[in-house]
Amino acid sequence: MARYRGPVEKLERRFGVSLALKGERRLAGKSALDKRPYAPGQHGARKGKISEYGLQLREKQKAKFMYGVSEKQFRRLFAEAARKDGNTGVLLIQLLEQRLDNVVYRMGFATTRRFARQLVTHGHILVNGKRVDIPSFRVEAGAKIEIIEKSKNNPQITRAIELTAQTGIVAWVDVEKDKRFGIFTRKPEREEVVIPVEERFIVELYSK
Repeated sequence: MARYRGPVEKLERRFGVSLALKGERRLAGKSALDKRPYAPGQHGARKGKISEYGLQLREKQKAKFMYGVSEKQFRRLFAEAARKDGNTGVLLIQLLEQRLDNVVYRMGFATTRRFARQLVTHGHILVNGKRVDIPSFRVEAGAKIEIIEKSKNNPQITRAIELTAQTGIVAWVDVEKDKRFGIFTRKPEREEVVIPVEERFIVELYSK
């Protein structure tokens, strides 16, 4: 299954939670979910009973859409997390958080992960001084993430920094906004990653 490229606000309405798929509209409280907090469609306002499998699948889909990964990528990340020692669900979230596009987003250089992915694929991002254009590139602790010189005054990046200043930056990155670079200081603890996903259901789904 390829990465989803359809209307993102319909996804948020379907799941009933914000997946941070919209930038300015979300931060300004103008997203479709804020206006119509029910599923799209003729019978969207009706709430049906969801099965155990449906709940498990729902959590996996939320994580996939939020981080913008394909089914194949998600399965591969889960398999890697399952091979490691520790809590598989927590390790999965940490691996997702280490994606370069997500780190660019977390540093406040983009208002959405989708825009962050675009910055990466178009060659606007340096990792430890070298250009990296692979969104799934894994960022390790201590890595320096920087906007390339000719893009430092990009109006979209400047606007993103202004908007994300309102919400704050996560604790596991250290950002010099004026200089357009940041350090990925460490992997986040699970309780620090505030996302509307219960990863234990994902573990249950893949453990069948």
